[in-house]
Amino acid sequence: CDAGPGVQAQAAAKAASVAALEQFKISADRYMKEKSSIAVIGLSIHTAPVEMREKLAVAEELWPRAVAELTNLNHIEEAAVLSTCNRMEIYVVALSWNRGIREIVDWMSKVRVLLSTDHLLVFCCCSRTQFGVEALTQHFLFLQKSGIPVSELREHLFMLRDSDATRHLFEVSSGLDSLVLGEGQILAQVKQVVRSGQNSGGLGKNIDRMFKDAITAGKRVRSETNISCGAVSVSSAAVELALMKLPKSECLSARMLLIGAGKMGRLVAKHLAAKGCTKVVIVNRSVERVDAIREEMKGIEIVYRPLTEMYEAAADADVVFTSTSSESPLFTKERAEALPPVSGALGGVRLFVDISVPRNVSACVSDVGHARVYNVDDLKEVVEANKEDRLRKAMEAQTIISEELKRFEAWRDSMETVPTIKKLRSYADRIRASELDKCLQKIGEDALTKKMRKSIEQLSTGIVNRLLHGPLQHLRCDGTDSRTLDETLENMHALNRMFGLDTEKAVMEQKIKTKVEKQQTQN
Repeated sequence: CDAGPGVQAQAAAKAASVAALEQFKISADRYMKEKSSIAVIGLSIHTAPVEMREKLAVAEELWPRAVAELTNLNHIEEAAVLSTCNRMEIYVVALSWNRGIREIVDWMSKVRVLLSTDHLLVFCCCSRTQFGVEALTQHFLFLQKSGIPVSELREHLFMLRDSDATRHLFEVSSGLDSLVLGEGQILAQVKQVVRSGQNSGGLGKNIDRMFKDAITAGKRVRSETNISCGAVSVSSAAVELALMKLPKSECLSARMLLIGAGKMGRLVAKHLAAKGCTKVVIVNRSVERVDAIREEMKGIEIVYRPLTEMYEAAADADVVFTSTSSESPLFTKERAEALPPVSGALGGVRLFVDISVPRNVSACVSDVGHARVYNVDDLKEVVEANKEDRLRKAMEAQTIISEELKRFEAWRDSMETVPTIKKLRSYADRIRASELDKCLQKIGEDALTKKMRKSIEQLSTGIVNRLLHGPLQHLRCDGTDSRTLDETLENMHALNRMFGLDTEKAVMEQKIKTKVEKQQTQN
């Protein structure tokens, strides 16, 4: 009663921690009935519209914060977040499949978006009220109202478990789940998940190994199948589409104009050079980015024109690529009509290839007799042109993915017996040390030289190692012998019973204890 408020609070927290731990331990048997599951839950361009994906997107610099939030959930042991423009996927190791999935869905429905406060304005989801950054007191802000009910979110989510979840990640890393088959950017994003986890220490051993094996699978697929050759990105598909529409004899002599020197524009120039084009005119607001492209690409002539000369440059071009962030069209029907027709050798038709969203070229430009407009939706024609080749390469890729999946699952299976191996060796070492001590006491310290004592210790260690060699060999399951996982697990359970190791319950209790202590520390 005389203790201060601080001491009382500390005592109450400790009591709550002990009570929570005991409650978890009581229910440990419930969790032991189901093995920890690897799971992926998320949505992608295949399952959800962009309006929903952008609400759930997590900025890259906030991946560690999201992982910390997820691993604080009661039934989530490990977690990783892969958030790109085309997907938002959460990979976890869950102590309980059903409870873990339910916690993640609830978390996703509450978290609107994770934003860095640097140079940003934050909009309230409900009232659309604008707040200045200076009003924020923390570096990160979690908006807690998504406006997406759980019932609606579930309609767009996909959930995969264990080998299916792992295979999905391997396919994602290999570019098989991308909008453009084999594109390379997703592999770089998977690598970034690992780098982010290493820097923050947020990835657990299972998720870390799975992502690293996914990177290996992605590299093998690209090097062994050449799946990344051809139109594997929006920019390369745009170039291929334009060249498909030009007469073959005029492809390399056509006058190319690129409007916009950002990332997509740079890639268009790169692919034009790779196809053999020797000159491209680039219109941009500033010359610095154009100079950077010129410095990077020595084999093609880069001509800079300022934005004020855009229409003059278009008048001199046969093919116009547009890739700017302008929210209003740069080319309307009236502007296109004012441009002179192109050479008869090219059919008298100027091509507009618009890879911008929002579009830089109005759809009505196609009504102009000497103009044709193609946008990102028309890239499907390029995809269809290589359909058979893509399917063949995808089948080859699946073989590689199956090999890497088998290797990962063999590693994970081998981890099942590690606690038993450690406990059995510890049990044997305790007996050895105890009996050795009894022996030395009977002989007497004075009767032994250092050399004799060392020899006796080595003898005891050697006996224990020889006795343990056989049992430990039968606990190893790494795919290098004919022993099946079922056999290995039977051996593990038999040893647990014979020596009273109770490994599974001890491991589960340790996991639960770690989670409770972590939560109590944060509280």
